[in-house]
Amino acid sequence: MFVRWMIFSSHRFSAPAGAPFFLLLRHSLLALFLVLAFGAVRAADDIDRLVLNGSDFPAAHEALIEAVEAEGLVVSAVIPFNQMLERTASSLEKSASPYLQAEIVQFCSSVLAWQMVEEDPAQLALCPMSMVLYVTRQASSQVTLAWRLPAVNGSEKAAGSGRERAGALLQRLARRTAELSRQRW
Repeated sequence: MFVRWMIFSSHRFSAPAGAPFFLLLRHSLLALFLVLAFGAVRAADDIDRLVLNGSDFPAAHEALIEAVEAEGLVVSAVIPFNQMLERTASSLEKSASPYLQAEIVQFCSSVLAWQMVEEDPAQLALCPMSMVLYVTRQASSQVTLAWRLPAVNGSEKAAGSGRERAGALLQRLARRTAELSRQRW
């Protein structure tokens, strides 16, 4: 009996808080694995970006607007995001915005909006869609186009789902913007 207690008892390996050491170690390793495996992946897969080589900010802006309108969509807002950062920097004790220029372009497809909310009313949160243009202080000659990818999981994986079609639209807009932005209006 004593030998069995010596071999199988976790009391000999207790952590200071009283939890068996091996359980504490197992939970810690599991938590570390989950953070490493899934924490950064979602952030990296959530946003797509494309450097618009051979373009400047005004040309990229015009190209994005043209690409959106060519799809039959209406730009609902152009938000001067960098201006907001510059305006609030001092009150937040920040030295400056990390951008030289940055704006958010919002638009919506009524066809996709209807499809998505009919699939799930909560998908209203995905409208309007948006794409951003920015130039950072570190890469002052590089214009970047970025957009959130609508996650496709579970029932949304079906071919032709609203989220899948929204993702395809954003990819088309990105390609068209890249093509047009090199033409320098």
